[in-house]
Amino acid sequence: MSKLVTIYGGSGFVGRYIARRMAKEGWRVRVAVRRPNEAMFVKPYGTVGQVEPVFCNIRDDASVRSVMMGADAVVNCVGTFDKSGRNNFDAVQHEGAERIARIATELRVGRLVHISALGADADSGSIYSKTKALGEQGILANFPSAMILRPSVIFGPEDGFFNKFASMSRFGPVLALVGGETLFQPVYVDDVAKAAVLGVNGKASAGVYELGGPDVSSLRELVEQMLAVIKRRRLVLNLPFWMGSLVAGVFDLAQAATLGLFKNSILTRDQVRSLRSDNVVSESAKKFADLGITPIALEAVLPDYLWRFRPSGQYDAIKASAKNLRNI
Repeated sequence: MSKLVTIYGGSGFVGRYIARRMAKEGWRVRVAVRRPNEAMFVKPYGTVGQVEPVFCNIRDDASVRSVMMGADAVVNCVGTFDKSGRNNFDAVQHEGAERIARIATELRVGRLVHISALGADADSGSIYSKTKALGEQGILANFPSAMILRPSVIFGPEDGFFNKFASMSRFGPVLALVGGETLFQPVYVDDVAKAAVLGVNGKASAGVYELGGPDVSSLRELVEQMLAVIKRRRLVLNLPFWMGSLVAGVFDLAQAATLGLFKNSILTRDQVRSLRSDNVVSESAKKFADLGITPIALEAVLPDYLWRFRPSGQYDAIKASAKNLRNI
């Protein structure tokens, strides 16, 4: 019988790519999510019955244990940007991660891969970064042989980074940023999945790996590159951090005042605190080179999924060609 991997958050942005690759490797894949009915798209990743979405509440021991029973390996892809509610930073990224590692040890699971984030720091002023670090500590305390992956900002068709800025660019001539000079090292989502699969298959040593793409750019440069791809001219305005904190505070207050009816997916104060630090791979860290992976460059992928934000969408190239014909 083929081996079984349980992927917590396996229908999310990164998780779905790992699930697809594990299915291609011949593994049975159990995709543990809060809403299995919304994760049915993972089933065609393999043959009939090979990939199955199942319900799991990462905040509950019994729920985490039930979907891990019989698993040969575990991958944790669960993360959040929500600092409030039951599924907040601490509950998901700290306690949830620690719970998975503890139960994996109890059930004698062979391998554990955990997706963290570059910039994870227990002393960080950002709650997001702090809970990511505490989650790593909980993982290693309970499962010392775990593989921990710390990617920089991840890009790909379903990302919440370039898609977000491209969407914002459609609503006016100015695109305001906070932390425009902060450095990032964008990494392609499927490259992160490749690294995780190596860990699950036992083809990579345990430890912490920092994953970044081949290029380092400031946030402003990344946005300008995105604008070139979608062929929109916008004034990129870099707001000072104090002003960004004020704007984010208004959005946070609006969410609190409406009891969550307005969901602040624009800018939070915690994100502003995160933007004060560069998000690049350190020289001394284990990285893609140690895994034998050559990361894909940003420019090779962005046009494949951002074309829909061009002024004429999928017809942009056709219109440009027709214009050239009229000039002949």
